[in-house]
Amino acid sequence: MPLSELTAATPTARQRDRAVDVARIGALLVVMFGHCALLLATIDSGGVRISNLLGALPALAPVTWVVQVMPLFFLAGGAAGAYGWHAGSPWGSWLFTRAQRLCRPVFWYLAFWTVALLVTRLVLGAESADALGRESVALLWFLGVYLVVLAFVPALTHMRTWRSVAVVLVALLSATAVIDAIRFAVGTPEAGLANFLVVWLIPVVIGVAYARRLIGPRIALGLAVAVFAAQLVLAATGPYEVALVVTGAEHTSNVTPPTLMLALHCTWMSFLFVAAAGLLNRWAARPRVWRAVAAGNGGAMTLYLWHIPAIAIATFSLHAVGLDAYNVHAAGFGWLLALRELVFGVVMAVLFRLLSPLEHRRLPGWDAPVRAAGARSTAAGALICLAGVAVVALAKSGLAGVAGWTMLGCFVAAAVAARVCAAPPKA
Repeated sequence: MPLSELTAATPTARQRDRAVDVARIGALLVVMFGHCALLLATIDSGGVRISNLLGALPALAPVTWVVQVMPLFFLAGGAAGAYGWHAGSPWGSWLFTRAQRLCRPVFWYLAFWTVALLVTRLVLGAESADALGRESVALLWFLGVYLVVLAFVPALTHMRTWRSVAVVLVALLSATAVIDAIRFAVGTPEAGLANFLVVWLIPVVIGVAYARRLIGPRIALGLAVAVFAAQLVLAATGPYEVALVVTGAEHTSNVTPPTLMLALHCTWMSFLFVAAAGLLNRWAARPRVWRAVAAGNGGAMTLYLWHIPAIAIATFSLHAVGLDAYNVHAAGFGWLLALRELVFGVVMAVLFRLLSPLEHRRLPGWDAPVRAAGARSTAAGALICLAGVAVVALAKSGLAGVAGWTMLGCFVAAAVAARVCAAPPKA
């Protein structure tokens, strides 16, 4: 679908919440250009060398409290899901219809990397293919967690008052703290895996409450300030690190798995969005702004999936002409980093133009109508959740070794099985 048609086909503000769309595309731009800034890479006689800007300059860690914007993706998903849910709809069929659009570009992405890694294995050997495979799907953790938390949206729409929202949020924050205590007592990150669900449910809850107008902007602003202050106290007194993204140098990550530090961050950032939503809606009402926001949201998964390959293209193209942004102490490092951001923006724009139509190209079988009810609908929803868990495991192991390829097979199998269950029953 041409970009002009895609924009024209996007619903107007009377049919959807523009602030949610602004939050989604704004957060995506921060993630894309943030990842480009964090990457330090070069090639020397020892091969490819990759490090992290925050690992090289730990003093920048507090900046992550601003650029860690993943809560806004989950909030947008919760709000959009609440807008799209209708009481009495079959839960599993509703969830599968949302997975159809989300997974369509992922299938293309995984097909590309399957072929690319097979070629790499033949040309450069198994070690190079495995190294590339571990990086190629790392960001898919978001899709996996998103599919699972989305399954809770219909239940969350039963919240009717601000008090019920507060009870759910306190329960989630308390559960996060308990899971953290177990994790620290056991001494392994695996003991905190449940927080992948518990923590990322927090912005979904606030997104649903926002869509149902259960939180006013003034209350939201006050809560955002209070929770932010609590996070400052926790950072100063608790056993947590400051950085809210992976740095490569942390002892205890706040994101893999998430911790109470990230849970508080999710809470205040989500409340801050609710407080600012009115301003965002008025700003997005400008025709030029809305056109850009609509176009970006129409290819959001393309931007998310392909921005890491775009960063790699920009980085190693500049390396080829001797313009590496690798040594943070070298003269002109800031200018080299800015140049890479610029080149990345151009590369990403080209990839977006070429690949975003795949998000709207219906796949035979996968995009057939969904009319399952009863047990078939429930099975379809459960299988989508299982597919999400498989994607999280795939992101962890990468497309490498038996575990990685097995998780890919599990994801595809669960998705196909969900499609079969969601099909209309035979007459």
